[in-house]
Amino acid sequence: MATTRFKGTPVSTSGELPAVGAQAPDFTLVAADLGEKTLASFAGKKKVLTINPSYDTGVCQATARRFNERLGQRGDAVALLVSADLPFAQARFCEAEGLAAAVPLSSFRSRFAADYGVELVDGPLRGLTARAVVVLDEKDVVRHVELVPEITTEPDYAAALAALG
Repeated sequence: MATTRFKGTPVSTSGELPAVGAQAPDFTLVAADLGEKTLASFAGKKKVLTINPSYDTGVCQATARRFNERLGQRGDAVALLVSADLPFAQARFCEAEGLAAAVPLSSFRSRFAADYGVELVDGPLRGLTARAVVVLDEKDVVRHVELVPEITTEPDYAAALAALG
């Protein structure tokens, strides 16, 4: 288990983020069209998995906007917006915000949160994900991880983007 905070109060996750240098765990997440996407769906691209509790919050929205903006300028990388929000809600948010470079993916019927060690196991957000960032290279090797120490704050964008090279 790892620990983060929600409004200053410690909360625990189901495990640990994947280790830097390790092969990323595969996943199956649900896209806006209700089709399934796996890690292989993004083969050959560098990936920033921005993992958030819900895109109904301002911090989650700001994180999505920032990674969309930064990665939209790159042809070799993609931002994967992962949350437990339903695909319809994710799609509405991305369309309303013009987030064309980011790919919203829902964990609502998958083991993603447990497999990546980000499922919150206690506190008021229990069952959702902690705020985290996982950067993968084009071969799906983990290059950077961050479990954001306070869920109500944004991640370290500079560190994540630097890990992309």
